[in-house]
Amino acid sequence: MIRNSFVFLEKVGDRLEQNLWQQGIHNWEHFLNRKYVKGLSRARKLYYDRQIKNAKKALYNFDSSYFADILPGSEVWRLYDFFKDEAVFFDIETTGLSSYADVTMFGLFDGIETKTLIRNISWDLDALKKELKKYKMIVTYNGTSFDLPFVKKRYPGLIPENIPHFDLRFACSRLGLTGGLKGVEKALGIKRRKLVDGLDGGDALKLWKMYKASGDDHYIKLLVEYNEEDIINLKTIANIVVDKLKKQSLKNK
Repeated sequence: MIRNSFVFLEKVGDRLEQNLWQQGIHNWEHFLNRKYVKGLSRARKLYYDRQIKNAKKALYNFDSSYFADILPGSEVWRLYDFFKDEAVFFDIETTGLSSYADVTMFGLFDGIETKTLIRNISWDLDALKKELKKYKMIVTYNGTSFDLPFVKKRYPGLIPENIPHFDLRFACSRLGLTGGLKGVEKALGIKRRKLVDGLDGGDALKLWKMYKASGDDHYIKLLVEYNEEDIINLKTIANIVVDKLKKQSLKNK
């Protein structure tokens, strides 16, 4: 989808992008091959040519950071198809929401396997920082409002600053999918393993507290499984939502 996109160009919004598509300019090559584009001055056309060539070069070099700087946050989903094999699906568990709260668990899913860092058990922030640098995109649900600012405040420098962030919450909202992660899963027919089905963020906090109070590994195993369901389902949701957004965006193409 990114190669069909023009919203990263200066002063180009949805309306102008739709106008370009309706002129038969469906991708970057179409634009570059046109000598003139209706509605654009010659100087503006040449300026956009340079921007598109820079974007092509960045994509060829697999440089997602280039788009983190120029693509509106609401449109980061357009990068997903190209970078999904190098994306990390990310979620945290915490001791609460207050300014004194901290992270109890980091969950990462690379599309094949999960990795979990648990406070006082498998807690290696240097390894986590190195791991996160490997990826070209980070995918969360509500990470813009919660996960990323929560982590950045407590662990500055842990999250790469130049990585595009695809927050599924806002992408889902554009499709009328609301009600939090669990609500979206339900709407899309995504089922959780019975052991953790029905648990929510409040239950996750209780599991951590029960583990701390009892030392019983049963609670931490449940919490890990709950977190794994979160991050694995992020990929399923991303695949569905991006496909729907593409169809929605290109319906008038």
